[in-house]
Amino acid sequence: METVRPDDHKRFFNISARRRVQLIEDTAQAVFALCAYCAVFAVAAISLYMFANGIPAVFRLGIKELFFSAAWRPTAQDPSFGIAYIVLTSIVGTVLAIVISVPAALLTAVFLAQIASKRLATAAGWAIELLAGVPSVIYGLLGMMILNPWLYRWEERIFRHSVTHQFTGGANLLAAVLVLSVMILPTVISVSEAAIRAVPPYLIDSSLALGASHIQTIFRVVLPAARPGIITAIVLGVGRAVGEAMAISMVSGGSVNLPLPFGSVRFLTTALVSEMGYATRLHRQVLFTIGLVLFVFIMVINMAVSRIFHGQEK
Repeated sequence: METVRPDDHKRFFNISARRRVQLIEDTAQAVFALCAYCAVFAVAAISLYMFANGIPAVFRLGIKELFFSAAWRPTAQDPSFGIAYIVLTSIVGTVLAIVISVPAALLTAVFLAQIASKRLATAAGWAIELLAGVPSVIYGLLGMMILNPWLYRWEERIFRHSVTHQFTGGANLLAAVLVLSVMILPTVISVSEAAIRAVPPYLIDSSLALGASHIQTIFRVVLPAARPGIITAIVLGVGRAVGEAMAISMVSGGSVNLPLPFGSVRFLTTALVSEMGYATRLHRQVLFTIGLVLFVFIMVINMAVSRIFHGQEK
């Protein structure tokens, strides 16, 4: 009778353990691959749907009438669907909001990550997280109750002798830009602070050892090293600004005009929110075209950031 040696039992259990580990790894790999394919499919499906519903209006109206005309009268007897001012308002408003909020957000992130005490940084981080969790409608409500009346007083002072200015009651482009700037701040601060804290300590120590001051080290070593994360923060802030609708619709006035600081304006998102509920036929197709423009806008931003990252790697 053949005897079973103890080494045979160990070898059997080792083989079983390796098989279980391999099975777990194969299962995890299959799940990850499925998630990746689902993400790619979702992006492709959304892109196909937006292009399928946004392109027909371009063919019916033509690029010139749609994108280079400023007349937006979709419900008139002789309707016109020029979205030039709407697109221009979104671009101008987003750029101004980024110009105002990004420097303040970066300086705040630098202060919290490199200068502030631990207790102060913790308290400020909690406040920033709370600010990021405030619903957009609350920002819009505060803008209506506080910002719009304040801007209206300035509007009355500046244009009190004007006979051509249309008073907006403070609901104008400037109010929308200020609200967007505040809404962008938490996102840019949080992501930038995380990127700055991720800078290896030896880079900071080396800079200080070479005689650089703390401020010089921050601006010449820390910020360049954290550049990819900071760019990501700015992109997320741009996405928040471009995609915001509710707060902007409450403080911007909602009229299709040239984007002037004290003029009532309409953004791409507010056009969709305010008109999709009653739009029919060609009007509805044009609104899908506006959504397509918004979608392409985000895609262009993402591709530009990817090119920046690849350029830095090279």
